[in-house]
Amino acid sequence: MNKEILMVVDAVSNEKDVSKEIIFEAIEAALASATRKKHGGDIDVRVSIDRGTGDYETFRRWEVVEDQDGEPLEATERQITISAAKELDPSLELGGFIEEQIESVLFGRIAAQTAKQVIVQKVREAERAKIVELFKSREGELVTGIVKKAERGTIVIDLGNNAEALVPRDQIIPKETARPGDRLRGLLYEVAAELNKGPQLFVSRTSPKLLIELFKLEVPEVGEGTIEIVGAARDPGTRAKIAVRTHDPRIDPVGACVGMRGSRVQAVSNELFGERVDIIPWDENPAQFVINAMLPADVVSIVIDEDARSMDVAVKEENLSQAIGKGGQNVRLASQLTGWELNVMSEEAAAAKSEEEGRRLIERFMADLRVDENVAAVLAEEGFTSVEEIAYVPESELRAIADFDEELVALLRQRALDAVPSQAAASDQDASAEPDEDLLALPMMDQALADRLARRGIISVADLADQSVDELLEIDGMNPEHAASLIMAAREPMFAGSEND
Repeated sequence: MNKEILMVVDAVSNEKDVSKEIIFEAIEAALASATRKKHGGDIDVRVSIDRGTGDYETFRRWEVVEDQDGEPLEATERQITISAAKELDPSLELGGFIEEQIESVLFGRIAAQTAKQVIVQKVREAERAKIVELFKSREGELVTGIVKKAERGTIVIDLGNNAEALVPRDQIIPKETARPGDRLRGLLYEVAAELNKGPQLFVSRTSPKLLIELFKLEVPEVGEGTIEIVGAARDPGTRAKIAVRTHDPRIDPVGACVGMRGSRVQAVSNELFGERVDIIPWDENPAQFVINAMLPADVVSIVIDEDARSMDVAVKEENLSQAIGKGGQNVRLASQLTGWELNVMSEEAAAAKSEEEGRRLIERFMADLRVDENVAAVLAEEGFTSVEEIAYVPESELRAIADFDEELVALLRQRALDAVPSQAAASDQDASAEPDEDLLALPMMDQALADRLARRGIISVADLADQSVDELLEIDGMNPEHAASLIMAAREPMFAGSEND
């Protein structure tokens, strides 16, 4: 029987490529289980196998616990109080064990069956641990496998080396079909360490990083680093945009990524279930980068608000639907790619908005500074956008304006200083307003968040649609993803209206 134990250990270790120590521990656990069944009761058993000879000994043991002040022990058959243990062995401490050797069970049929079950579990855990160790350093990389099964909205792929990866439902390209035997590529985005839970490797087919990795594979210049993919944005299965730049002025980054007759970009598109990929030249000028990202729509003009990190993008009326895209797809991808909030509108609407904003600014100056329309219009034309600017800019800037003498400058400065506290008080009053019902009805919105928005003067869906991600991040508990989702939800009616037009 002892030799049989050694034979089992050798055979299983060689077959499963698992260390012998793991197999010995599994057999010890199986023999301990068989011993407990033989003796009955809730006893604790330890079995020790000699790794060289296969001989083994069995011990019944009791854990040393605290004195119970007259109360009975929770498990009398496998516990002993510290005071009783000290009488038997003064060196014992809490958490230690008193052991007594008992008769060992034979490594027979029943023990072998139990051992087999334990060994299978231990081997499975060891194999999973090896897979985790093998793939942990490959997180964020491209992996290729063969579809093993596809059911219930998930796909299991075989990566080789006994490794399987799961593509969850939310990481599968919409409407994509996969059949057993199909070859599939994906981005390994997580390697889980829980050895007792299902699949350990998780692969994405929807991540923008997958797009970048595929271009590294198909375009040698990208793989070598001569061409850099600065960013990527995807609407999985339908459309994507990547921004590229070259570190070698002799190489056209867009042309290199497109390839001869579109062969390279087509290979990537085919891998992503026909996803159309727009390749955009990156530009250090944010306005030019946005113009590039809005392709194929032609941009007529752009107004930049650096504080809000947003841009008003004007296009011709006939290009408005194309610029926005179906369901706002084109502007959404351009916004994700550039990192700017983009408000797309027709050329006429942009002109009207600019005129209206100018009119409101003039009226604000007339009211706050108590000046006539001519003076207010001059201030607006000179680029002043708020009373605060007039109150705190150097007086030399005001004196440099034609027909502004020292007396007028002093008067404007004093009236501006007087108006600033009044505006702050008015802002506080607006912040106490109640949020509108349409704001509360938005997805991912609750009363507490709506109240925090209202305290900042955002009380309607229209107010929220005018915000930028950076502005919302000033609210406690807000993260970039939540902020972006709220803004896009508020802008959906705008997109829908443009699409209907």
